[in-house]
Amino acid sequence: MKTDLYQQITDQIIRALEQGTRPWHQPWNAGHAAGRITRPLRAGGIPYQGINVLMLWAAAVEKGYATPFWLTFKQALDLGAHVRKGEKGSLVVYAGRITGTETDTATGEESETSIPFLKGYTVFNAEQVEGLPETYYARPAPRDETITRIERAESFFAALGADIQHGGNSACYVISRDQVRMPVFEAFRDAESYYATLGHETVHWTKHPTRLDREFGRKRFGDEGYAMEELVALSGFFDPVLPM
Repeated sequence: MKTDLYQQITDQIIRALEQGTRPWHQPWNAGHAAGRITRPLRAGGIPYQGINVLMLWAAAVEKGYATPFWLTFKQALDLGAHVRKGEKGSLVVYAGRITGTETDTATGEESETSIPFLKGYTVFNAEQVEGLPETYYARPAPRDETITRIERAESFFAALGADIQHGGNSACYVISRDQVRMPVFEAFRDAESYYATLGHETVHWTKHPTRLDREFGRKRFGDEGYAMEELVALSGFFDPVLPM
């Protein structure tokens, strides 16, 4: 059966939206030692373009990757590295056109034709690859200023007992894993932004069937049920101030 790349792309974006993540919106400071990076990078440091940016942002959010570099299997080998056994790659696409000539059967006249095509291939995040030069794994330099945690807020969230995982560049609640995902504390502008964001996601955490079992009907992004759930989360905590 022929793979429908358009459908694969659509499904990936919808999955991210249903988990509460907007893949086109990356508010966290997921910095890198090479400087501020807003787009995923090819092995040679060239930024991806178009739909590939959304797809790789979504993949990084889903799997918690912080480094922006993505490589094909062969590119990893060419750099003397290798993809770890069992790692699953992410889809990227190349859009182009095939040009040719077409002959009118009635008149015999030839005309130029251009047929668009979409080709998919697999890439791996640098965190899935072993043996790369250190620049591919480099982390941001320590910030000059320090952000002080708020003890009472720390105690409050610890008492909830939620499974809170830090890393990557997204804040969301994944109901299938009953897990709250957050960027690292240092990625935020200030402590208040961090706790406001965490508060918003832990309100979503309360909807799990083992807790409040909150259900407003359909769950797809844009549905009334989805909007109602967001209103519940906003009523519990103010909408987070965007980090740096």
